[in-house]
Amino acid sequence: MARATSAVPAGMRRVFRRFQRWRSRHKARLPIPEPLWAAAVKLAQDHGVFRTAQVLHLEYGKLKGLVERAGPVAPATAPPPAFVELLAPPTAGLWECLVELEGARGKMRIQWRGATAPDLAGLSRALWEPA
Repeated sequence: MARATSAVPAGMRRVFRRFQRWRSRHKARLPIPEPLWAAAVKLAQDHGVFRTAQVLHLEYGKLKGLVERAGPVAPATAPPPAFVELLAPPTAGLWECLVELEGARGKMRIQWRGATAPDLAGLSRALWEPA
């Protein structure tokens, strides 16, 4: 039993143990008491319906309905972002590049200045592919 409890997230262990105790005392198929459902709804609002139903071995549809009837939860403070994308500012100087291609249909010289490159794949395909 200790191995099963170790797989339960820390925030759910107390309610998980309450469900275990209730189930061990009631071998017959009895309805789960309201206080246990209320604890499960609170966990589902914090950890998500699917994860809570999975950990506590509850019927997903019933738990989802109870959570929806309970109404919205006040949003908790958002955790800090795990990833932040930083975009580099455009460079002050202009780039310059020269590409010379030679194929069966002729030669091509591409020279450009600036931050964006022309469609080299399309231009070279036009040169190398047969007509």
